[in-house]
Amino acid sequence: MGLFNSMLGNVKDSKKESENEKLLKKIEKMDLGEMRLYVNGKFDEYKLSEYGLSEIVNKLKGINKNTSHYYLRDDDMDSKKKKVFDLILLILGSKKISINILELVQNFLEIYTDIIKKYDKENKQIYEKKIKKSISLTIDKINFKSDQADKMRTLN
Repeated sequence: MGLFNSMLGNVKDSKKESENEKLLKKIEKMDLGEMRLYVNGKFDEYKLSEYGLSEIVNKLKGINKNTSHYYLRDDDMDSKKKKVFDLILLILGSKKISINILELVQNFLEIYTDIIKKYDKENKQIYEKKIKKSISLTIDKINFKSDQADKMRTLN
């Protein structure tokens, strides 16, 4: 029976890997509107997952293979910058958030600090403060969930 279960586990893992590969290919082609739909859980084709969120943050903080530039550039339109910052805040508020995604968002913040500060100054916004506060709240939520899980393990 153990052999049978391990074989089933491998089939399940390969199916999940295949779904993740499909999702990754889709995310590579997504625009900001589609990414927002996905993060809101309203993208019919794919279910919201931790993997999907992490790949979106990777896309936003990464260098485009075709252009050799970061996703967000200083000369991008303010509307694009605002959509990216709002998307990051939306991701931080997601129920699928994890420590891994939080670390990716912190890296995003490091990469784009100058752009965020410039945007905030020119547009009288506070995205830097909002993102940092949201990171702090997310850390608190993750710590709370971890503490609750530890208490449940202790009780069982």
